[in-house]
Amino acid sequence: MAALEKGKVESAIGHTQRTPLRGMRFETLDQAQAYLDRWDRTWADTRIHGTTKRQVAAMFSQERPALLALPVEPFRYYEYGKRTVHLDGNVEVGGAYYEAAPGRIGSEISVQWDERCVRLLDPATGELLREHARLPRGRYTPRSPGETPRTPPTTLQLLARATSAGKQIGALAREMHGHDGELAVRRILGLLSLARRHGAPTVDQACAAAFEIGVPTYRFVRRYLERRLLPRLELRHVDPLIRELTHYRDVIERMSQKETRP
Repeated sequence: MAALEKGKVESAIGHTQRTPLRGMRFETLDQAQAYLDRWDRTWADTRIHGTTKRQVAAMFSQERPALLALPVEPFRYYEYGKRTVHLDGNVEVGGAYYEAAPGRIGSEISVQWDERCVRLLDPATGELLREHARLPRGRYTPRSPGETPRTPPTTLQLLARATSAGKQIGALAREMHGHDGELAVRRILGLLSLARRHGAPTVDQACAAAFEIGVPTYRFVRRYLERRLLPRLELRHVDPLIRELTHYRDVIERMSQKETRP
């Protein structure tokens, strides 16, 4: 019976499109709405329904007490995905980073988000772990109130790896972690990645230069290496149509001698 009633409700949409609106044009939406309201009062509500053989307005007045009020806000559509909790305890959604529940580092959790909020869920039970307001790209959620700062064992291992890679690399890693806490973990990983790519001694020198100049940041080290290791361009005689510069010099000298002769 419920499916039949649902079909009757949905069929009214097609009936409205075919009956009062067919061939009609309106300058504004308000004009169209006023026309439909008048059509409902004078024709649609007073007609006898073909199947039920009852007046539409009388049926609606009988069903109205059972209708619920509309929601305060529109239905929210979420996007869904899986995210791995990084070493700094955050997950990434749309270029921003959101704090996960404690004890989840390295594990995969479910995430749903829209333009207003990000919800972190337990992948097994669907339980809501954390809910955050949506942040712009590159931003991090603030630390939870009352949470005592504590360096996770994984971060301590990461700092030890940086120290073993080079004295200045380790010093810069500790400097970044002391300044930004767990938010610096990604930059420390980037520092170690530079050491693998360019060699630890080269990156260690770049870190020493960062301390000397007073800019102990991962960004400075990366830019420093990019500019120092940028290949130098050399002019080469690669095309037979391009003559040596000495040829043009000799031609100019001969032309000058002809012009100066009496």
